[in-house]
Amino acid sequence: MGAIGKLFKNKQIVTIFSLIVCFAILVFAYRYRVNTAINAISVPVATKDLAARTEIDETCFEMKKVAQSMVSENVITNKAELLGNEVTGHKYVNYNTFIPEGSMFYESSITVWDNMPDSAWSNIQDGKTIFSLPVNPDDTNGNSIYPGDKIDIYLKGYKGKKYFIGPLIKAIKVLAVKDDKGNHIFKKSAEQQSAAALIFEVDNKDFLFLQKAVAITSSDQIIPVLYNDKYDPEQTVGQEDIIAYVKERSMKDSPSDLDDSSSTKVKVTD
Repeated sequence: MGAIGKLFKNKQIVTIFSLIVCFAILVFAYRYRVNTAINAISVPVATKDLAARTEIDETCFEMKKVAQSMVSENVITNKAELLGNEVTGHKYVNYNTFIPEGSMFYESSITVWDNMPDSAWSNIQDGKTIFSLPVNPDDTNGNSIYPGDKIDIYLKGYKGKKYFIGPLIKAIKVLAVKDDKGNHIFKKSAEQQSAAALIFEVDNKDFLFLQKAVAITSSDQIIPVLYNDKYDPEQTVGQEDIIAYVKERSMKDSPSDLDDSSSTKVKVTD
C-alpha cells in the first residue's frame, strides 16, 4: 500500500493515469454510439421494379438488414403489414407511386385496393356502364364537385324561340373527377387543376342516351348540379320531353335542321 500511495503522489503518474482513463471512457462512449447508430434491423426491400397498382406478394421483396439510423418512422418493417390479409385487404403499390428495385417500402407507397381511386369502377354491377361526362370549371361550379357527391344532370336547349331546361338523369353518384391529363382530383387545393371530366356509372339503357345528349351540345348545354342544391330553374320541362328532344336532335344532321315544325313538341313554361 505504501508503494502504491507513493506512486499516486507522483503528479506525472497521476496525470498519465487520468489521461488513460479519460481515453478509455471516450473510446467506450464512441463505440457505444456507433453500435447504436448502426444497429441492424431487418426490413422488406423490393427485389424488382414495382409499377403502380402492382399487388404485393412474396416475390416482390426480400428481408434485408439495414442500419437502424436509415429507417424512418414511415418505413414498413413488418412483413405481415406489407402483405396484408383477407381481413385487412391485400396490399398494392399506390396508384401514384413507382418502387424501384432495392428500395424500402414506405407506408404512403402501399395501400389496399379499395383505396385506389379507380377501384370504384373495378366492380361495376351487371347492367351498369361507366360514363365520362366532359365538363369545365363553370359546369362544376368552380370545381366544387368531387368523388362521392350526388348530382343531377340537366340539359339546357333552345326551341320555339325559347330557352328551356330539364333533367337528363337524376341522383347519380360521382365516382371520380379528372383533369385534362387524366389525373384524379380529390379535393380543393392550391395545386388543383381544373376539372375536365366527371365519371359515374349509369344503367346500360341510359348510356347511349347520354352519349347522344353530349353529341348535340354544340348548341345545347349539359349542366351537372349538386343533388343537394336547391336548383329550381324558371323554365323547366319534364324528363320525358328532354328524352324525346335528345332522340330527335340525335337524328338530325345539324342543329339548324331542327325547326318549329318538327314532330316532337317541347313544352316550355313561360
